Amino acid sequence: MKKTSSFMSLALLAVAACAPVATHAQTVWKLASGYSENAFQTLNLKQFAQDVALATGGRLTIDVHANNSLYKLGEIPSRVESGAIPAGETIMSNLAAEIPVAGADSVPFIVGSYEDARRMWKSQRPVLDAELARKGLIGLYAVAWPPQGLYSVKPIKVASDLKGSKMRTYNAATQRIAEQLGAKPVDVMMTDLNSAMAAGRVESMITSGTTGIDSRAWEHLKYFYDIHAWYPKNIVLVNQAAYAALDARTQEGLRNAAAAAETRGWQMSEAAETASLTELAAHGMHLDPVDFEFRNEMRRYGEHFSVEWVRATGRDASAVLIPYYVTAAAR
Repeated sequence: MKKTSSFMSLALLAVAACAPVATHAQTVWKLASGYSENAFQTLNLKQFAQDVALATGGRLTIDVHANNSLYKLGEIPSRVESGAIPAGETIMSNLAAEIPVAGADSVPFIVGSYEDARRMWKSQRPVLDAELARKGLIGLYAVAWPPQGLYSVKPIKVASDLKGSKMRTYNAATQRIAEQLGAKPVDVMMTDLNSAMAAGRVESMITSGTTGIDSRAWEHLKYFYDIHAWYPKNIVLVNQAAYAALDARTQEGLRNAAAAAETRGWQMSEAAETASLTELAAHGMHLDPVDFEFRNEMRRYGEHFSVEWVRATGRDASAVLIPYYVTAAAR
């Protein structure tokens, strides 16, 4: 009897060994981005995707489609909202037409340092999250670009030197600035910037040092002024329904990877600012000091734009700016 019982136990073990092992269902998300493969935001995004796979034990895989290869940058928020794709990365100001508070970081000369930019995001995020939720979206993380500087084909001493120049714009804020300066706004995506400059369509622009590197701006624009106009942010958006379809452990892994990506991304941005200015100079671009009169003119424009933005945005503007300035005063 004992021998029969042993044989039965061995048989049961053999059957168990041959049975299929239960595995977790795998979810694959496509994530669209409008930025080049080598942009630091994209590199951070790819590391985020790797971290998600690791943190979720492979239950969630994110397939990053950069360089406008899946959808154009301006289309990405609506595609995520509609559920055409579960996730995407865009510059936050692309949301401002429907969510005005998203444009807070594109108002010139409110933010003058990375420390200020972090405080702005801390004040902005709760208000923005509430607005995103109404549209069925979740903001996973946001990372600032380096501060926006002025590029030009010729030296700039006063604001009127920009009058009539073809100024590259990429959102409503930059278009408004171009109009106020008497420049001619030219809407050009980052991926098309070098060809637009080569064709003479862009003679000036306000953008980051890293964008200048990615677009090889020195080939066409010879002067750079580090005016620290603003610190725009990219945001990674997720469709709420796609997020809700994930199990609790996968959601937690996704959130943890997003928090790490935000911390890492801001560090990458600061490093990119320093490296980009060095590289621009190495390629022969003139990094001239900003003339005192021009700096004051630009700040007056900033005050004007701030008032316009507060009036247009209303109560949400106060919900962002009051905590921002209170925390600044408390330092």
